[in-house]
Amino acid sequence: MSLNIVKNLVFKLVIILLFNATSCSSDCDKICIAEQYYQILNNPDYNKASVLISDSLLTTEGDYRKTFSNKNYIELLKWDAVFKPEYKVLKIKNEGETVKTTVSQTSKRILFLHGTPVIYNQIFKFKGDRISSVETPDYVVFNDSVFISNREKLLIWVRKNHPEINDFIYNQTEIGGLNYLKAINLYNHAH
Repeated sequence: MSLNIVKNLVFKLVIILLFNATSCSSDCDKICIAEQYYQILNNPDYNKASVLISDSLLTTEGDYRKTFSNKNYIELLKWDAVFKPEYKVLKIKNEGETVKTTVSQTSKRILFLHGTPVIYNQIFKFKGDRISSVETPDYVVFNDSVFISNREKLLIWVRKNHPEINDFIYNQTEIGGLNYLKAINLYNHAH
């Protein structure tokens, strides 16, 4: 093969690679970011999570809205990680500037309170290449009467039998999560 043919092939290969790299739009990147978010929830890597999330993150669930600093959201992820969660993306698609997902979530906490995985829809909004908002507009599978009943049974039992960890339900830090898990384990052991 002559040197000119090799140069020509290399040039064409570079052009093809550049075309493929630039044809992957920011939409593809947003889907990748959302997928990485769930991977981090399953296998906590707080440094990676910090890079995926913008300086502040707005979370919305129904009428409840809360804005977290990057640092405070990492603390919430640490709380969630205590319960050994498993997030499965059932659907994911890009819609303009947002990514919409349907997700199944289970964990030790959810199995105790709900008995089965919950499934819900989420909408991600972005600021550049970072997540700036996660909205949970609705639940596909969630039995709130079972969830509330089991939570109330746990709270009443803990108040009566282990008042030293009574405030676990409001403490969404790693320590609060550990106390929540302790309450679940103590309750299960007693029943």
